[in-house]
Amino acid sequence: MTSPRAAELRQRFRSLHSGEILVMPNPWDIGSAKLLAEVGATALATTSAGHAGANGRLDQNVQRDELLDHVVEMSTAVELPFNVDSEDCFGIDPAGVAETATLIAATDAAGFSIEDFDPHTGTIRSLEDGSARVAAAKEAGGDLVLTARAENHLYGVTDLTDTVCRLEAYRDAGADVVYAPGVTAPADIERLVSIGIPVNVLALPGAPTIPELAELGVARVSIGSMFAWAAYGALVDAARELLGPGTSGYSARMLDSALRDQAFR
Repeated sequence: MTSPRAAELRQRFRSLHSGEILVMPNPWDIGSAKLLAEVGATALATTSAGHAGANGRLDQNVQRDELLDHVVEMSTAVELPFNVDSEDCFGIDPAGVAETATLIAATDAAGFSIEDFDPHTGTIRSLEDGSARVAAAKEAGGDLVLTARAENHLYGVTDLTDTVCRLEAYRDAGADVVYAPGVTAPADIERLVSIGIPVNVLALPGAPTIPELAELGVARVSIGSMFAWAAYGALVDAARELLGPGTSGYSARMLDSALRDQAFR
């Protein structure tokens, strides 16, 4: 049974996909989630790569029970809707996808995603298989907002027509939002928007700005693991300064203590 809190978060998340563009950053732990909430984010999303990195692993090396534990702690840490990066929903078939969707629906998550890349074979699933998996996720996910992802452009498949056909099929299978990470050209993004349901765009370097994406009709923007790797990059730069010249210039870039205290109170 859906809790009143989960129901409210899901309704709020769904409503955020109409009107102004939704900028949805991706924290990787409770601290980063609280900071993003404090500086004005209205919705957040987990990042599979960021979560894996926080555990000293590469992407696609987290197990389902670990993801679910992460979802519980993240979605209860802040009073914002949380979308779950649930990779391929950890199912070898639609029944396995449905099981994962049911488990996510039992948390306070507001939405979740499903990818059509098969990490076991290293290939993009067929259109038919991908659509069946989206349909299974939608049926089992209840009132969760479902995002269906076409992974072509992350794995060297630049056939935009195939990507659009996939997203149209996923829309018809019940997806609430479609997402093709790696598509950055304005004309290509416009083709995705023409599919007719909310589109998420990954804000990669070289992609249009947030205001430009809004003008193109994009409903939602996320950043994947980029904040996590930016934070780890800052850590490594600071460590190299400390272990090299032995100076402490990195301290000038420390988090403002007033913001820290407000976010972590």
